[in-house]
Amino acid sequence: MTWSAEAVDELKLAPTMEGVLPAIHRRWSPRAFDKHDVAAGDLTRLFEAARWAPSSYNEQPWRFLVGHRGTATHQKIVSSLIPFNQLWAAQAPVLILGTAKTHFSHDGSENIYAFYDLGAATALLTVQAAALGLATHQMGGFDHEAARHALEIPDDFLIGSVTALGYLGDPATLANERMIAQEVAPRTRRPLSEIVLSAWGEPARLG
Repeated sequence: MTWSAEAVDELKLAPTMEGVLPAIHRRWSPRAFDKHDVAAGDLTRLFEAARWAPSSYNEQPWRFLVGHRGTATHQKIVSSLIPFNQLWAAQAPVLILGTAKTHFSHDGSENIYAFYDLGAATALLTVQAAALGLATHQMGGFDHEAARHALEIPDDFLIGSVTALGYLGDPATLANERMIAQEVAPRTRRPLSEIVLSAWGEPARLG
């Protein structure tokens, strides 16, 4: 069976709930990316959304390295990926590597929430991307030390995830059947009763 990018996107749409932002239900993690570049204005909007994420002491510890396809930064990020991720992520028009400063600026003490704050900023970035009709796929499958060396990331910054960004592409362009099958598989999530608790193992009452 063949799938268009539009059909896959509709398949992946989460069941909607009134009052939940549509972009949250729209966001998913494809591997097939279209060749079109991401407009500069849209890229700016993504990082503006990330910029306004909450953070401990308003430290804003996140720093994002952005590689556009065809640039040295993009290639350095690609080269740090595990082979499986290189198969598809090299086609993404933008690759983003998130990092987090590990010490507070105001007193030099350790910021144990830096990684959490980076995650919050990245989450807002991905939701903003979905609102703009863009696709994102975050991945942890890469050599952190290779990325640190290639991109000259200081030792006092933690390395988070790599995010591939672009427009949704045709699943048939992917390298193997395993990736295509994952691309068109329905999405699932644990029920709220399993993840929202009033005591350990006891579902919380939300109404």
